[in-house]
Order: sequence, then C-alpha cells, then structure tokens
Amino acid sequence: MTLTRKTVLILGANSDVAKEALALYIAKGYHVIAASRSVDQLKQFMTARRLPEAQVTVQYFDVTAFDSHEAFYRALPVKPHVVVYAAGFLKNNEDAMADWNGAFQMMKVHYCGAVSILNIVATDKDNRNLERIVGLSSLSGVRGRKSNFIYGSTKSAFTQYLAGLRQLLFARGVAVNVIVAGYIRSKMTAGLNLPESLMLEPIFIARSVVHPGSSFTIVPGFKWKIIYHILRLLPERLVAKLP
Repeated sequence: MTLTRKTVLILGANSDVAKEALALYIAKGYHVIAASRSVDQLKQFMTARRLPEAQVTVQYFDVTAFDSHEAFYRALPVKPHVVVYAAGFLKNNEDAMADWNGAFQMMKVHYCGAVSILNIVATDKDNRNLERIVGLSSLSGVRGRKSNFIYGSTKSAFTQYLAGLRQLLFARGVAVNVIVAGYIRSKMTAGLNLPESLMLEPIFIARSVVHPGSSFTIVPGFKWKIIYHILRLLPERLVAKLP
C-alpha cells in the first residue's frame, strides 16, 4: 500500500480513549491503522461515527500474544509515522492479590505486551517514517498505594520503559511521550466508585494523545496536574495513609 498521508498505528484501538484519538487523527488527515482484538466493535464505532473507511485500516492484534507481534508488524501495509499504545486491563487490587491470572493479565497488557511490540517498532531502523511514540499510562503508577499497587506497578513499569525509550530514540529524532492520566470515564472504570469531580472524558485525554507537545510526561487536567505533583513530593509516611 502506498499512502501520501501520514500513518498512525494505534495499538489497543478499542479503548475509549483510543477510539476518540482515532477520530481526531482522521480529522488531522492521517491514515489510521487501528489494531485490536475487538475488530467488530471498532467497525461498529466507525459506522456509528460515520468515519471514512478509506482512512482506516482495521487489523486484528492481540497484545498478549507475544509470538505474533513480529509477524503483525512486518505485515503492516505501511510503516507508521506515529505509534500509540493504548491497551488497558483493570482488576481491583484485592482480586489481583488472590488471582494470579488477573494480576498477570495486567502485567501482560500494560507492560510485557507493550515492551514486546514497541521494541520491534523501535529497532526497525528501516522505518524512516517514525516520528513519535505515545503511551497511555496512569497516575496510579506515580506512587505505590495499598488500594491499587498491582495495577499501579504495571503502569509505573510502562512509564519507566517509555522514559528509557525516549533517551534511546533521541538521536534518531523520534519523540516519545507518556500520557499520565487520572480517572477516565470509560468502560474499564464503569461501576467503580470514583469521585465525579475528578472524572475526565475520553475525548479530553485523546486530545493530549494526538497533540502531546514536546514534554515527555503529559498530565491532562489541571486538578490532576496538582495531584500528580503532590503524589511525587509527598513523604512516604503520608503516602502510607492514603487509601
């Protein structure tokens, strides 16, 4: 496939944030390769939003099927200019402590799968198109808290991986950004008892994904920026008192 427009590869494209980012990238004139296990749901979203099919390639991708990642990447119709990693999975901490499979799934989705596919992207020196890699992380990964430290640890590991990747790719002129998001109103958080005043809409986060700027760490929302800096600076004895 030969395309004159730039291409973005969205991994985990069926997340609520990723779907909004997909629409924003289309509006910017990008061709989008939307990769997910939920191919039918992505197609339904495109139909519902009346998105132009000519600008989107929907492909099956399982972030936890590590052995398939190399073949998936090599078979892409065109090498991407931008790669967005938005795959997510959530299991509450109590259940994750008792259920290794649930804990391991979070590790595979947020960290192991990300490292597997993004290593392939980053080491492809034949891809002269690559300009940027953006990862969707979480404020839960800023400090370990007793209510969500398993989920948070996977996000923390992902953020640190991206920080090192940014340094590695600097000489090639490839930017790397991490979106450190707070509570997002999404299917993943549906049913959780979260403060309404802190909830962010997927489209709000998606704008930061599509327009990340030059900083490595992007924290969408002024309230969450304050919380982010407090969490980073809070003494450990006070962090221990947090839920």
